[in-house]
Amino acid sequence: MEEGLMMGLALVALIVALIAGSGLHTIREGNVGLYWRGGALLQAVAEPGLHWKTPLLESYAEVQTTIQTDSVSDIPCGTSGGVVIMFSKVEVVNRLKKGLARETVANYTIHYDKPWIFDKVHHEINQFCSRHSLTEVAILLFDQIDEHLAEALKKDCKTYAPGIEIIAVRVTKPQVPGNVKHEFEKREAASAALKVAEQQRQVVEAQAATEAKKMTIEAQRDADVALINSQREVAQQKSEQEKEAIRDAMHVAHEKALADANYYMTMKKAEANRLLLTPEYLELQRYSNIASNTKIYFGERIPTALGPLPQSTSS
Repeated sequence: MEEGLMMGLALVALIVALIAGSGLHTIREGNVGLYWRGGALLQAVAEPGLHWKTPLLESYAEVQTTIQTDSVSDIPCGTSGGVVIMFSKVEVVNRLKKGLARETVANYTIHYDKPWIFDKVHHEINQFCSRHSLTEVAILLFDQIDEHLAEALKKDCKTYAPGIEIIAVRVTKPQVPGNVKHEFEKREAASAALKVAEQQRQVVEAQAATEAKKMTIEAQRDADVALINSQREVAQQKSEQEKEAIRDAMHVAHEKALADANYYMTMKKAEANRLLLTPEYLELQRYSNIASNTKIYFGERIPTALGPLPQSTSS
């Protein structure tokens, strides 16, 4: 009897130990623990480590608070032209703020990312496609889709779920139906050929413009050289004229000086002669000449070549 009682107590103790042990659990690093009791979310938020909850009455969940990437796959959308295309994958890099983890889970459950990331990505992709053509979605505006998605997600999360932080959005190229893709590729090939022809035309125009500019520069250079040579020749001729004028002026001045000197000498001689040729001097010269030219004649008569001699007057 006592042995049966002991075995019963041991079994009860084992069951109690097992139940108590089931309350032990671990919260991993990068997560926080949230607890529910009877379906009601408790206020407690457990940090990483070993914790205990009331068995059978409480449940818990680990909620990641580090950076994570949610991948939204196979998103169909129709363009404004009626073509249905498929985005294979859209990746949203996000993080749940630790301080707002309980509030976010209380409002949107532990699957908070479904309404604010997965469903929101589907909605925004379809809105974008419906406002644009296939060419715009697949090529012209494709680089703007990720920015558009990121801005829309950040705006709504900031307003309705501030605990969700959107970090980045990556969008893969959409898949186009085969028949549309074939036509699209033909059109793109024609467009590429047109672009190549346009680029070749621009290259030819640029080469022609370069050649014309080169010829213009050479012509301007030749004109500048000719102008410089002409100016130099004019300057040389002007210099020669100035030299010639200086030589002429010097010659005129020299001749004038000689004429002035001759005139001065003549005037001085005339003045000297005027002063020298007095009646007395002339009379003296007359007698001197007569004396030097006196000839002696022998005969009966004396020539009368000479004029009568002046008679001396007696007082």
